[in-house]
Amino acid sequence: HPKTTEGAFCHKKKYPSQLWLDGVYMGMPFLARYSAMFEQGKSYDEVVNEFVLSKRHLRNPETGLYFHAWDETKKQEWADPTTGRSKFYWGRGMGWLAMAHLDVLPESDVKHRQPLIEIVKELGPALKKYQDPATATWWQIMDRPGAPGNYRESTGSAMFAYFFAKAVRKGYLDASYKDVATASFAGLVREFVNVHPDGKISMTNQCLVGGLGFGRDGSYRYYMSEPVAANDPKGNGPFILAGVELYRLLGGKG
Repeated sequence: HPKTTEGAFCHKKKYPSQLWLDGVYMGMPFLARYSAMFEQGKSYDEVVNEFVLSKRHLRNPETGLYFHAWDETKKQEWADPTTGRSKFYWGRGMGWLAMAHLDVLPESDVKHRQPLIEIVKELGPALKKYQDPATATWWQIMDRPGAPGNYRESTGSAMFAYFFAKAVRKGYLDASYKDVATASFAGLVREFVNVHPDGKISMTNQCLVGGLGFGRDGSYRYYMSEPVAANDPKGNGPFILAGVELYRLLGGKG
């Protein structure tokens, strides 16, 4: 699979020289699991490198948030000509990245896990800062609450609820974040989950897709133009995972 010159995996073959947040989750948990099963962890260094490079090229130290993508060539229409970064902090992109830090390496491998835990400790305060205080959820474009067209988005909110619950349970974030985890899940249920007469539930306010290139210019208007869906696996899956992690955090077994 193609890589950048520093060794980060490109998002897809049709996106050469590009590192995307969602691609980190698409690739690294699989690579880590494969390496554990078939090569005694030989690829763990590559896994950690992906996260280190993501932080180097996509994190804004002033906000603690990560831009959606980076183009090493700085030639894409969505890329800043100086930094190569895209322009906005997309909620679900950051959600994928946050989850990936928790889902990759075995706990017994302290050497490889430690750099990821340090990043988790940076992510916690940044995500808390940009959480909507009225609902305990997060916005589609994270740092523009109330901007025209912006909306509180459920897939990213579910991913962040999972992140906080699991990170606290594992001890990567201190116990003060337990309240953030419980409030995040409560907000997710209160704002985005409908209970139907037959007892089934459905989930709303899900950004269906988000990408860059091939007509997607990475503008604010673009992120507002993608369809808002319900019951999409990209939201329902993280919602279930967040519920399981909160159950465990609060003392449930299993």
